[in-house]
Amino acid sequence: MDFSQPRVIAEFGPGEGCHTREIVSRMSPDSKLLLFELDAELARHLEKQFQDDRRITVINGDAQRLPEALAERNLPHCDYVVSGIPFSILDPEKKRALLRKVHDSLAPDHHSAFIIYQVTNELVGHCRHFPRVESEYCLRNIPPMFVTKFYKTANGHSANGAHGRLNGKSRH
Repeated sequence: MDFSQPRVIAEFGPGEGCHTREIVSRMSPDSKLLLFELDAELARHLEKQFQDDRRITVINGDAQRLPEALAERNLPHCDYVVSGIPFSILDPEKKRALLRKVHDSLAPDHHSAFIIYQVTNELVGHCRHFPRVESEYCLRNIPPMFVTKFYKTANGHSANGAHGRLNGKSRH
């Protein structure tokens, strides 16, 4: 993620905030972070944890509300959507609808991406409307996870110069 300027970021399923804390530590003072957490107890924990940070909004609700949450805050789009929710257990129609909402909510910029970390890479087959995909299998994580970035636009390059469609294969 490029934190060189203010960004609008959404995180689906932040849980207790492990990844959230890392994102927050890198965000600029004018960035915004929307946290979508279904579990009411975890949402309360997040609200308490980040109560003094005006950049963060905790939404105790479904990630499907992303477009409405952006509109309610007069935010035209997200630069990044980060997700650890287990897409493999979602109903196929709900999965497709959420992926479409994410795509439509991303800024039309080369950096804008939907970033997921999952045990499987099955979501790649459902994201054909994203023109550029990069995926890496991270063995350092326990359990190992695929970290996959689905980009809003086809142009642009990753940090290592790679570009194009990945079709579910790891570059590393």
